[in-house]
Amino acid sequence: MESILEVLTPDNLIFIFKGFGLTLYISLIAIILSTIIGIVLSTLIGTVLAVMRNGKNPVLRIISSIYIEFVRNVPNLLWIFTIFLVFKMKSTPAGITAFTLFTSAALAEIIRGGLNAVDKGQYEAGMSQGFTSAQILYYIILPQAIRKMLPAIISQFVTVIKDTSLLYSVIALQELFGASQILMGRYFEPEQVFSLYILIALIYFIFNFAISSLSHMLAKRWQQAAE
Repeated sequence: MESILEVLTPDNLIFIFKGFGLTLYISLIAIILSTIIGIVLSTLIGTVLAVMRNGKNPVLRIISSIYIEFVRNVPNLLWIFTIFLVFKMKSTPAGITAFTLFTSAALAEIIRGGLNAVDKGQYEAGMSQGFTSAQILYYIILPQAIRKMLPAIISQFVTVIKDTSLLYSVIALQELFGASQILMGRYFEPEQVFSLYILIALIYFIFNFAISSLSHMLAKRWQQAAE
């Protein structure tokens, strides 16, 4: 017990939670930027197909499709390496850029799928009532599509938070997992190492579980409101 208490000192806990703060910072910035990019890309290839049902901008649609498929099917680890080593970016901006790049492609596909999942009759009904394409999207399609997209979007956000643990092994960024690895270099007793792993796992679990629970609560409320 004493050996475990040696690990869980106030200084060590502060160091770990500073790493957790960096994890949240990188995740938040990457999620915000990737959501914006994902919406733009999904609008180009999803909304044009789903709302307009024709390709007014075929070149943009092709470019977006290539970007999404290429980025989404290359491991995020390679993007981190490439951005850090090839473009010579500093650790934190490199991490944010890599996660934004990868997550935006995943979100664009999720959003496009959610928009296309709405029955085509909804578009026709809106057009028959004199709605513009933007009004159809905002008032009719999005309220239905968000309910379908929410679980996948939240799952992607949770993946971003967990995958920040890759950053320490690639670019030595001292986020939550990186901070724990540094501390593990100071302790050698099995129970000390195990206690650190348990602490880090609990932090990841509690935060991600809270996000997942919030999404389930929102989905349930929306379902009740729809009924």
